[in-house]
Amino acid sequence: MCRTVDLHQAVLAKNDTNAVELRRTLDDRGTTAVNLMSSPGSGKTALLEALLTRAVAGGTPAAAVTADLATENDATRLARSGAPVQQILTDGLCHLEAGMLQGKLEGWLPEGTRLLFVENVGNLVCPASYDLGETLRIALASVTEGEDKPVKYPAAFGLAHLVVITKTDLAGAVEFRRDEFLSGVQQVNPGVPVIETSARTGEGVDDLLARVLRAADGRETHTPVLARQHEKHLHHHDTPSAEHSHAPAGPPR
Repeated sequence: MCRTVDLHQAVLAKNDTNAVELRRTLDDRGTTAVNLMSSPGSGKTALLEALLTRAVAGGTPAAAVTADLATENDATRLARSGAPVQQILTDGLCHLEAGMLQGKLEGWLPEGTRLLFVENVGNLVCPASYDLGETLRIALASVTEGEDKPVKYPAAFGLAHLVVITKTDLAGAVEFRRDEFLSGVQQVNPGVPVIETSARTGEGVDDLLARVLRAADGRETHTPVLARQHEKHLHHHDTPSAEHSHAPAGPPR
């Protein structure tokens, strides 16, 4: 068990090193990375396609990398926006790592790209521990998934700079208890902004893009309590302890 924990911590430490390097590279290029995390079926790809379409139409240079265990279906869908898109096939791995993203971007990311959207593997557990060098981390949940997703997956929602509700056009049909969901979000991540969206009707899409662009402009974003706790822990210990869960520190403020 100890060897397993040590190996896990070593993998996370290597990922953090790669994330720091990638963040520095993207900053030098003037590119803002946005890490999108959700469970499968949340409507993440449909929302991302709408965001890319609006960015392209508005003259904002945007690109996307999408990750899945298999198939290039999402990349094909996202390419309809007119933005440059790349697919990462993880071959069974349940999350993206900074080194994987770094390798995919080398020699591909177009010069002048202002926004880089990274659609993580559909999973609310593993991806939460891996910093991808992003400036903005967004956790998404659809109204069809139930109101308790934030409290069931506190790391995913607790480390987000922004929370997005998707498929709001179905809220009435599934009797979505909005107040209960929002209460759960604030329980695990006090003060985090929440945007309600529907890729089908367009609700909230412009607001979400505006929020991403504000982050790209260097305006201050929400700092999750969990991220601050992790930074404090690292300042007091040279290496993460096996009795502490690892959480990415996130971008420097």
